[in-house]
Amino acid sequence: MQIQSLGHVVLKVRDREKAEAFYNGLLGMPIVARLEAMHMTFFSLGDHHDFAVAAVGDAAPGPVEAGVGLAHVAFKIGDDVETLRSAKAELEAAGVATVAADHGVSKSLYFSDPDGNRVELYVDQSDSWRRDPQTVAAYTPLEL
Repeated sequence: MQIQSLGHVVLKVRDREKAEAFYNGLLGMPIVARLEAMHMTFFSLGDHHDFAVAAVGDAAPGPVEAGVGLAHVAFKIGDDVETLRSAKAELEAAGVATVAADHGVSKSLYFSDPDGNRVELYVDQSDSWRRDPQTVAAYTPLEL
């Protein structure tokens, strides 16, 4: 078996409408389909569907920080720090708190969606990982 690429990510959320407002309205991901029977919304970033949310109900427990499961989902938004600064300003204007990090190969913003799922927006900064794969493990707090 040989995996060729990551196909898509599906996050469980409490309220699909709130998730759509966040991922489509704030983050700008185009909605391409909805599957009402499974309370799902599909988003595309250029493929048929790259990301989806599935509503599991208002009573569902939130993510557990030290529990098993998805740590975060990351979306590339460009190749320059100004793009990241602009995203930070938009998120904070919408009341979303962010934390920035420099990973050497990329610079990132981390924040939570309305259900507490962690999200990362990043810009690529270096292809050093091609020569030294260990460089992807770099982490330094970043002021934007």
